[in-house]
Amino acid sequence: MVLKTAFKGLQTSWKGLVLTLKHFFEARKSKVVADVKSPNYFDQQNGIATVQYPRQELPVPEVGRYQLDVVIDDCIVCDLCAKICPVDCIEIESIKATEAIGKTSDGSVKRLYAAKFDIDMAKCMFCGLCTTVCPTECITMTNGYDRSFSLVTDLTYHFSDMTEEEAELRREELEAQLAERKAAKEAAMKK
Repeated sequence: MVLKTAFKGLQTSWKGLVLTLKHFFEARKSKVVADVKSPNYFDQQNGIATVQYPRQELPVPEVGRYQLDVVIDDCIVCDLCAKICPVDCIEIESIKATEAIGKTSDGSVKRLYAAKFDIDMAKCMFCGLCTTVCPTECITMTNGYDRSFSLVTDLTYHFSDMTEEEAELRREELEAQLAERKAAKEAAMKK
């Protein structure tokens, strides 16, 4: 029984060694990085499979979900992306404008300022729900996948182009307009 177990152990070790040596000698050549769409994608069975990253890159599928990007000029600050996000990685602060402030590329009227539009990519699970609910399609998934930072705080992307001073000025304008409306309403009620 002991001799049979020892023989099985040697036989198993020999099979493993033969397989390792086979891969060792086949590793003298590298596989060519090919697109999944190419007809001979599965023909290469031998060679090093490791991608030599800075010199070689894997082809990225067109429908891949990688980094989020926001075209803030097309954003109407509807907050739908933040509401549908399952991990709450999108943080939006809006300020109501006193009048229409412009139009997006699809013709939607902008009535809100984006005082804050931050996406924490450290929390993002790349589900793509935020891109599907956006009515103006201003939030998209890009094909960039190789962003790495030494600090987790650097993974929070700030898309709003409004400074804190501008945001405070817009808030004051809104408060002044609301005070005017309230005064006009009270004057109308007294008559």
